[in-house]
Amino acid sequence: MTDAKNNIDVEAAIEELMAEQNEASQGAPEPTDIEAVEEVEQLRAERDDMRDRFMRALADAENSRKRGERDRREAEQYGGSKLARDMLPVFDNMKRAMETISEEQREASKALIEGIELTMRELLNIFEKHGIRIVSPEVGDKFDPEYHQAMFEAPLPGTKSGDIIQVTAEGFMLHDRLLRPAQVGVSSTPK
Repeated sequence: MTDAKNNIDVEAAIEELMAEQNEASQGAPEPTDIEAVEEVEQLRAERDDMRDRFMRALADAENSRKRGERDRREAEQYGGSKLARDMLPVFDNMKRAMETISEEQREASKALIEGIELTMRELLNIFEKHGIRIVSPEVGDKFDPEYHQAMFEAPLPGTKSGDIIQVTAEGFMLHDRLLRPAQVGVSSTPK
């Protein structure tokens, strides 16, 4: 609504300026000497200069508005990236804790384990709510330096060079930006 009103105001101002210029040029007496002709030319040049300045000022204002809107959107989407990055070790530690629980421990401490699982689910829900998603490559996937960080290389029979042979930690994306690459081991088996 505001953009439409601003565009209408700009168009109205331009039309008003053009109408004034037309009236001024129609009502002007015919110049009779060289001084009058030079004065008219000077006034036209000044008018053209003012019109150019006006149009540039309008363009600058529109560009500033668009830049401000883009900056606001980016701040909204990516402003919490430092906090999100600081929360990733919490996810890693909880995941490791969940992976080390044996069946005996699960039976002996059922309520405690259930609490840890609920906390982990809530953490994942909060990640999802704020646009954080897990980058979880599988063993056998092709190494992609855009999303993966090679922690080691090792020759492994039955694999091709560049294949992921182990995932040591998942990566994370914040909307369309990489928050942390997935940490992987990569095959160096020659072709």
